[in-house]
Order: sequence, then C-alpha cells, then structure tokens
Amino acid sequence: MRYFIECAYLGTNYAGWQIQPNAMTVQEEIEKALTILLKEPTSLMGSSRTDAGVHAYTQVAQFDRENPISDISQLVYRLNKILSQNIYIKQIYLVPDDFHCRFEATFRKYEYRILRRKSPFYQNMAYQFEMPLDVLKMNEAAQILFKYEDFECFSKLHTDVKTFNCTIMEAEWRQESDDILVFHIKANRFLRGMVRAIVGTLLEVGLGKLSVQGFEKIITDKNRQNAGRSVPAQGLFLMEVNYEL
Repeated sequence: MRYFIECAYLGTNYAGWQIQPNAMTVQEEIEKALTILLKEPTSLMGSSRTDAGVHAYTQVAQFDRENPISDISQLVYRLNKILSQNIYIKQIYLVPDDFHCRFEATFRKYEYRILRRKSPFYQNMAYQFEMPLDVLKMNEAAQILFKYEDFECFSKLHTDVKTFNCTIMEAEWRQESDDILVFHIKANRFLRGMVRAIVGTLLEVGLGKLSVQGFEKIITDKNRQNAGRSVPAQGLFLMEVNYEL
C-alpha cells in the first residue's frame, strides 16, 4: 500500500531534503519518526530534492507498507508531537500502488523572496537585497522563459539528467508588500539549481547590467557560465506539488 505524506519545513538548519552522510536532513528526520511510530523500517521518496537552506510550504513524499494504517489522523498528530518545530506534517493519504510522487506530478511551484530593506524578522526566510531594481524589465525578461524549453544555461554543472527540457507555466515578479518582492515560477519540472540561477540572472536585468535581449541569448547559448550567479538558498520556497488523482 502506498501513502503520500505532505509536509512543510523551515530548511535553515538542514542540509536539504535528501538523506546524505554526516548531515541532518528533513527526509531522515521524518523517516526516523515514521519508523518509531509504525514500528517498522520506513523509507521515503520525495517529490523534489530541495537544497540546503531551502524551505517548503508543501513538500510531498511517499512510503510503502504491507498493512493499512489504522488511524491516519492519529499518526499525523503523533508525528507532529515528536518532530522538531521546523517540520510540520500536513496530511497523509492513500494513493494507488503505482502512483509515484515524483513522476506523476503535473507541476511544481516555487517562490523566491527578496527583502528590500533590513529586517530582523526575515533573515532566514528571504534574501536581503536593497539595490534599486527595474521590476518591469525583470518581468519583461521573465516572459521570455515561456518561449523556450531547454534551460541548460540555468542548471548546475555536471548534473546527470536525460534532458534539460522544462515547460514553464508561470514566471512573474510581484511586490507582495513594501518590504518583500517575490518571484513566482511554476513548471512541470525543474533542474538542479534552476530557480536560484534564473533569479540571479533576472536580478542582473533589474540592475541594468544585462539587457532583455542578453537574457534571451543566455538561454539560447545553453552555457551556465554565461548566466547570473545562484542567489542564496534562504529565499527559496517549494510552494506546491500538484497531482491529478
């Protein structure tokens, strides 16, 4: 029997979602809690592999077991009791045995949050960037993302993937408040480091260091070294993973 588990987490103190040697990860902490409460070894497969310091409003993972869970709501309650304050289990639900949280996702949505002036409240949940930005130009450049599918230029180097193709469904900067500027992006899939590289390159446009035409040329040249820097992890949030169940 296959179950999906939805969780949210503050990624500040974690080395990312995925289990790795000699590092504390979100996946490992939830797996340990599930193993204790279900009284059998329980491993998770995540829908996305968020990097160190990246947060999730909604992350989805799956686990399998032979017997049904007798009281799912009680399991969710007990998980939230023993997990750290940085992780919250939203819900657990049964899915078809062959339904896969990574491959069946129709889209994923991320937000990248920029803090426009110093604040003591957002230091681990936004990137403080106070230089003047031309947000209209940044949005003009963001629209170019809809014209293309190959985003090798925004992928981490030496990434083992079969294709660099992604279908962008949303890409827009919005001024959420006087202090917070947010980049919203949605796609059927994302490459490693893709969102942070796109944001870093769009900031170059906003600063006037890169033209909109230059942004498009970076995409067509397919060279990561031509794109902007990868912005810090603390501003990135995995917001939604969508399925058609």
